[in-house]
Parts: sequence; C-alpha cells; structure tokens
Amino acid sequence: MYKFLLAAALIAAPAAARDGADVTQAVGQDQDYLIELYKHLHRNPELSGQETETAARMATELREAGFEVTEGVGGTGVVGVMKNGAGPVVMLRADMDGLPVTEETGLPYASTKTVTLANGSPSGVMHACGHDVHMSSWVGAARYLGSNKDEWSGTLVMIGQPAEETGLGAQAMLEDGLYERFPKPDHAIALHDSASLPAGQMGLVSGFAMANVDTVDILVHGSGGHGAYPHTTKDPVVLGARIVDTLQTLVSRETDPQVAAVVTVGAFNAGTKHNIIPDDAHLQLTVRSYSDEQREALLSGIARIARGEAIAAGIDEGMMPEVTVDDRYTPALFNTEEQTEDIRQALTARFGEARVISTPPVMGGEDFSRFHRADKDVESTLFWLGAVKQETYEAAGGNGEGLPSLHSSKFAPDPLPTVTTGAAAMITAALKMFETD
Repeated sequence: MYKFLLAAALIAAPAAARDGADVTQAVGQDQDYLIELYKHLHRNPELSGQETETAARMATELREAGFEVTEGVGGTGVVGVMKNGAGPVVMLRADMDGLPVTEETGLPYASTKTVTLANGSPSGVMHACGHDVHMSSWVGAARYLGSNKDEWSGTLVMIGQPAEETGLGAQAMLEDGLYERFPKPDHAIALHDSASLPAGQMGLVSGFAMANVDTVDILVHGSGGHGAYPHTTKDPVVLGARIVDTLQTLVSRETDPQVAAVVTVGAFNAGTKHNIIPDDAHLQLTVRSYSDEQREALLSGIARIARGEAIAAGIDEGMMPEVTVDDRYTPALFNTEEQTEDIRQALTARFGEARVISTPPVMGGEDFSRFHRADKDVESTLFWLGAVKQETYEAAGGNGEGLPSLHSSKFAPDPLPTVTTGAAAMITAALKMFETD
C-alpha cells in the first residue's frame, strides 16, 4: 500500500513545487538524480576509514547545493555549513562506509568490488547496511534545503560521517573539533534504513533506541597435557565451558526481567587435536545494554564469573582468566523525547498515520549516539526508514520476519520509494526543528 501511496505523490509536479509548496513533490522532481546517485554509491562502496572517493562525492554534492564545505574531518569526514540568518543550528548526518560482504543480490548495479582484508583474506565490499540509502536521502535533503532558504532560518550543518561500522567515526569527528570548529548543533537528526519495514514507512521510538555495544575477550589459562591423562592437567576447555554456562545467569538471574540485556559468546577457540588438552582457551563476547549502570553491572559480572569459576577449578592466582573490554565501545543511542515527538508529529502530518509507526528499541548499535552523549544539550533523533519492496514484504508474511537482514549479502533496498521517502522525511524533520526554537 505504501508504495502506491508514494508513487501517487511522485507524479510530475508543477515547477512551483520546487519553491517549497510541497516537499514530497519537490523530491519527486529530483528523484531521477537521487536514484542515479544511489546506484553509483551502491556500485562503489568503500570500507570504514577508507571512504575517500565517497567523501569526495559527498563534498561535491554539498558544494553544488551551496554549502561551505570542509573535508578530512576525523579522517575522511565531510562537514557542510549553510548559514541562513538567525535561528537554531540543525545537523543532518549520513554515514558513508560499506562492509566486507560479497554481494549476492543479483542487481544490475550490484557491487563487484573486492579487497584484501588486514588478515590477508579476500572479500567483496557491499553497502549491506544501506549507507548508500542514507547518503542519497541526505543529498536530497541538502539539495532541497539549499534551494529553498526562504522556508527556514538558522544554520544547517550536514555531516558525512566515516567509519560507523567500526563505531569509531563519530568519535573521530568530535575529537577533530566538530563542535569547536563548526557551529554546534541544537538538533541532530539521522535516519537508518530498515530491513523489516516496507519502503515508504517510517518508525520512531523515544528514549533508548539502540544499545551499548561492548566487545569482551576472555583468555582462559590452564595447564595442558595428554587427553588420556586429564587428571594431570588443568583443562581450560572445561573451565571455559563453565564460564560460558554461568555467564547466562547474568541476564536470567541477575538482571531485572524488565531490563533489556544481552551477553552472547560468539566464539570459543581452543586446542589443535583430539587427544591434546591445550594450555589456553579464548572466548569472544558481545555485550548489549542500555543504561550506563546496566553496562557496568554486566561487565563487572563477566569478570567476577570468570574469576570465580577459575577459583572453583583450582587455578592458581597467577593464572586467573584475563578479561579484556575493548575501550572502543559504541554507547547506547538515546532519542531525546521532546524533539523525537516533534519530529513524529511533523512526519505524521506530512505522510499520514499509516506510514509513521512506533517501533521498539533494538539491541543493535549506532555511533550517532555520540553526538548527543558528547553534549547533552544537543537534542537527538534517529528514525527508521523502511527499505523492503512492498511485494517482498507481503510475500514474507507482512511482519518483516524471514527477510534478508541488514549486513546480509542479499539485502536489497527498493530504491525509489526508500530514497525519496528518506529525503522528504529528513527535510520535514529539519524544517520542524528550525520552527521549534
């Protein structure tokens, strides 16, 4: 249904629409350009921190739209500034990096790019998380807002952010003086495409929207030997298994059932042969939470359980498990309530209630969270943008289950309704924020 509603709205509009009489019609007039841009970006993805060509294209788009542009912020980041009289500072962000995924969509504009990863293995590169959608929508918003300055007053800051997939890009831009060298935003806005909503639909949640993402390694020490004589060893495989088992109680028995938390052991590596007990085992964990307090409870609990199980196994003090928490974590994404509700109302007024829904928070991560966390006076909202072709969505049962997920080699957004809705939604959200202060 949403596809047909959108298609009807995108029928060729009179030239006056470019003057701002109707955002959706104006974006519709720009749709051919935006879809060609989307396909170009999809064909030419670049990995995190390597987005040189992508960043150059984003900088060119901003300059052509009338922005003052600075490149190389936080590595390959791009910042465009447009001052348009008195008013609030509104920041629109798009992330630019692709993933080391070999595309299997069969699309005529599929990426065929390959790279050699740091570990020496070959890989394809793909926009499997839809950052090509994000950038195309963002460019559409920049082109409209730059051409319709009579509709808003204030300062517009456009952020092309690198390295979202590694969780390092937003922090790198902040550390490179984003809030000191450029106007600090009153309002920060982003979107993220959804692999479980039909194209043309949007989803919002106030408060926590995405989780803290922590990476934890546990190196379990033992004393190896012959598998036939286990009594002469301290088996790190058995100890590692005990740690894995007890870790499950952190969520099931130590966390309030109404509080979201995840502790997943994604890898357990030990040994080389059937009849050899190794000296060490290596556990790799991902840990998800929302509040800082819950995060600390989980991380301290992991260290406590690893040590406690080692003591129970008779491991000497000097051989206690080594628990390492990667300090490059992604903090939880918080959608500030007042701004998010204002944006919800504006989107609903433009697109209708059927296309703007409430969505639950998820345990994925997004480093857009850092822009609000760096300064709590910065209001922040990231909303979901449906990307699934309507026919595909309905064939899968109409509930988003069983579809290729984000990061899948088969994830294939429906470009026209997705990008045009994304651009119109970003414009609508920005215009609303310019009105609020």
